[in-house]
Amino acid sequence: MRIAIVRRARGVSFSMDVYADGIVHGLKAVRPQWDILELSPDATPPYLGKSPIAGAWKYTERYWRFPSRVKRLRADIVHVVDHSDGHFGYWLQAASTPLVVTCHDLINFIQPENISDQARFAPISAAFWRLAVKGICHADRILTVSDHTAKDVMRLLPIEPARVTTIPNAVEPCFQTGSSYEIAAIRQQYKLAPETICLLNVGSNHPRKNMETVLQALRVLKEKGISVHLLKSGASFNAAQQAFIRTHHLSDVITHVGRTPKDTLVKLYNAADVLLTPSLYEGFGMTVLEAMACGTPVIASNVTSLPEVTGDAAVVVKPLDVGAIVQAVCRIRDDPAFRRSLIEKGLARVQSFTWECTAERIAEVYEHLSDDLL
Repeated sequence: MRIAIVRRARGVSFSMDVYADGIVHGLKAVRPQWDILELSPDATPPYLGKSPIAGAWKYTERYWRFPSRVKRLRADIVHVVDHSDGHFGYWLQAASTPLVVTCHDLINFIQPENISDQARFAPISAAFWRLAVKGICHADRILTVSDHTAKDVMRLLPIEPARVTTIPNAVEPCFQTGSSYEIAAIRQQYKLAPETICLLNVGSNHPRKNMETVLQALRVLKEKGISVHLLKSGASFNAAQQAFIRTHHLSDVITHVGRTPKDTLVKLYNAADVLLTPSLYEGFGMTVLEAMACGTPVIASNVTSLPEVTGDAAVVVKPLDVGAIVQAVCRIRDDPAFRRSLIEKGLARVQSFTWECTAERIAEVYEHLSDDLL
């Protein structure tokens, strides 16, 4: 079988790179006899710089030239791995090749301010995004990474349940626990005293990530006299959050490490005592699995997809309940048996979240679609 994996240009979206790399690796492991093609749009010519012409070139490539090339390709299955590229559904709806699209979340329908938070020309970007995503209605099968996202797909788009299949994400093998010596060295690198409880937050700073609550919890912990430090990996703080940090004198207990390569991220998980993820909305929540695989206890929201991912292996709280977060942090610090229990449950839970397992279920979807055409 010849499978065309349609992915974003590398480096455009870290999470989409992880997903595309994961399923390609998994498919090659579980179906080594298949021909797996990876396709992505051409990069914008460097000589165009950041001019308006470069933007026009990028949109034309993504929405016209690249889909046109894929439409002419001979393949048994076309799998678009990002719902933001759902416009392939318009291009391929009359083709005989089955189309599969993975939908990770529909947050921009539910909280449109996320687009305005990250796009230079928000109204244009939002219009293109909505039109593109609605194209998944023409797909033969929609894969969702959580049951919560599946419910959003069926609620917000005219897609019947028979075409929707939930297949969760997975965690890469590089995320694993380090030795006590390695952990001590990492903590020393970030000047974390042995008695300091280190909170870690990983990812973007979109409104749904609820960074304000993270900072509120940090403030309360510091005011209680607890030795605490926040490592922030990924996007920096916005102006309002920076003002909060200055007002409450939190600069000395925060280290923003920026966007980190994978090996550094593994070290951060190992250095931290708690991953704090009080998101208001997650289509899946990959960082939860990564932390568990590294033996890091997790405090996460009890909303959207996060309870599906955590199971009973994390502390789940209402995302805006600062008191509950503070109480959970203190319990993890003060109750070694509880901390060990979270670590052990997390390590056990991630065992079933492998890219080979995910790829096997995706391969079965491909095979069923192919059989239906015979």
